[in-house]
Formats: sequence, structure tokens, C-alpha cells
Amino acid sequence: MIYYVALPFVRIDEGLAPGEAVECQHAAAAVRRAEALATREPNAGAVAFYRQGSPDLGEFEDAVILKTFGEVPDDIRA
Repeated sequence: MIYYVALPFVRIDEGLAPGEAVECQHAAAAVRRAEALATREPNAGAVAFYRQGSPDLGEFEDAVILKTFGEVPDDIRA
């Protein structure tokens, strides 16, 4: 199963922290939602990504970044 997600980031004293992830129906929806989340206070930025896996087994492949908006942690851009 493929999961499409938009994940916002908020500023904290130590840098950036993830906010509440939003599952989306497809890649384009995840990108649109991430773009919208990046502009909302208190978010500093957001990322749209997808990953494949089985929630029943708790096994997932590494996430694939679709697009980033605003400020996101450096390790996500890499």
C-alpha cells in the first residue's frame, strides 16, 4: 500500500520539529496540502512525501520526497 502524506514543521528553540501529519489520497493532493500547511501559522514549512508499506506488519520502505515548501530540516532536503 502507498501512503501519501503532507507533514508541516514548526520552529522550536532547537530548530524545527514535525507537526501533525496529514494523509492524502494521492501525490498531487499531498503536494497541495503541504503547500497550504507551509503558509499557516505557526508552521515554518512542510514536506509532501510518500512511502510504501504494510501498517499491519509495521514495515515501511524509506519515504520518497515529492516536494518541500519553506523551512524543513536539512536531512529531509538531502
